[in-house]
Amino acid sequence: MASVVLSEAEKLYIVHGVQEDLRVDGRGCEDYRCAEVETDVVSNTSGSARVKLVETDILVGIKAEMGTPKLEKPDEGYLEFFVDCSSNSPELEGRGGEELGTDIANTLYRVFSCENSVDLKSLCINPKEHCWVLYVDVLLLECGGNIFDAISVAVKAALFNTRIPKVRVLEDEEGTKEIELSDDPYDCIRLNVDEVPCIVTLSKIGYRHVVDATLQEEACSLASLLISVTSKGAITSMKKVGKGSLDPESIFEMMETGQRVGKSLHVALQKILDEEENLGTSRPKVGFLG
Repeated sequence: MASVVLSEAEKLYIVHGVQEDLRVDGRGCEDYRCAEVETDVVSNTSGSARVKLVETDILVGIKAEMGTPKLEKPDEGYLEFFVDCSSNSPELEGRGGEELGTDIANTLYRVFSCENSVDLKSLCINPKEHCWVLYVDVLLLECGGNIFDAISVAVKAALFNTRIPKVRVLEDEEGTKEIELSDDPYDCIRLNVDEVPCIVTLSKIGYRHVVDATLQEEACSLASLLISVTSKGAITSMKKVGKGSLDPESIFEMMETGQRVGKSLHVALQKILDEEENLGTSRPKVGFLG
């Protein structure tokens, strides 16, 4: 993961500021930076979104393709995640980028392993034979800290934007089944993203923890807790990252903060998505692909 080199004086300045609930950029410990969210930015996908969190830039594209249901879940579709770290950071070139990409993909699989996160049964076309497979491609364009949170927001926005064509299963007299795909681009199904979780990363700095850490703050943190939270504040998964340790009391405090901040994050994101949806085709596209 991209990092910065700080002197001991700079680290001390950041740590002391966090203890006073005053970060270098003026935020409090539970404040996010201003993020830009834009959907429908890639034309040849079923759904897409771009999230820019100051210097962190994420692009997500979702492609719906027909596949065969998994043996253990014959009446459900499924999601596949692929992460490409094309950041300008030298540390993310070659093997470093591959390892980070694999780590992010595994985290996303874990977050979406919760049964209610996405209605996978709605992706089933014909049990045991055909289903929709959603290939979620995540492109890390620029890394400026807090990439897990930004990626989870981008994935949820892209899922909200995803449109899957409606299909009909036709059966002839011999019992042969054929799939008929609707030609109408507006005749599609939308995914319910109400239960899709977002990741809130809490970084322990000194005796306190912060959300949405910058690269400089990440350099001062020895341990972080990744918490996936639904819009109702339910925690679906947790993961500790970093070489440091976390005591039980700190973990419980971080869980409470994660639930509180996560609910606010969902509300703000859904408001943006609904506003953009209401604009329809008249909305101006401001992204670099607009």
